[in-house]
Amino acid sequence: MKKVEINSGNKNPNFIGSWNIEPLLICDDLISYFELNKPKQGSGVVGSDVVGNGINLEAKDSVDISINPKEIIEPGNEVFKAYFDQLFECFKNYVDEWSFLEKISKRLEIGSFNLQRYKSGQHFKEIHTERFSLESLHRIFAFMTYLNDVSEGGSTYFNHYDLEIKPRKGLTLIWPAEWTHAHRGDILKKGSKYIITGWINFY
Repeated sequence: MKKVEINSGNKNPNFIGSWNIEPLLICDDLISYFELNKPKQGSGVVGSDVVGNGINLEAKDSVDISINPKEIIEPGNEVFKAYFDQLFECFKNYVDEWSFLEKISKRLEIGSFNLQRYKSGQHFKEIHTERFSLESLHRIFAFMTYLNDVSEGGSTYFNHYDLEIKPRKGLTLIWPAEWTHAHRGDILKKGSKYIITGWINFY
């Protein structure tokens, strides 16, 4: 067996879309929601793609609020509708850029999602992917919005692309959920880092 190289063409995309959501007040409101709902907070959990399914502080050290999409319409949760209106605009732009997605985009929906807080010394330490077992085959894309600026550490690192993305308030990412987009969160060195993240799934 001999490995050969094929013509890479004129493009080498990483398929990670990025936008700034507006208004940034949405980010402040999501952080306030997190801090005002302490009974809903719990230790972040990991899936079976990393060692220790469930709570495993050696893999992921965070505090999360997990939310079912049905909860968006409940009183007091109006901020989520404002956020997802913005995310939908980002996704429409993503589909416009990669026109093949038009064939499947109308069969997709938002799944469960998380508000997460990392404090100094915490991060998602393990390289992981969002589609990693039969239980997660329905995930097509992951999304994430950084809710605050981070001065030291806390970047998201996509190892296959050697791509490090620094948290910036309002910066929103959408990327394929497959193994091709394995990633980790670098250790937070100062302050707090807040994100909202989840998945776009087959209906």
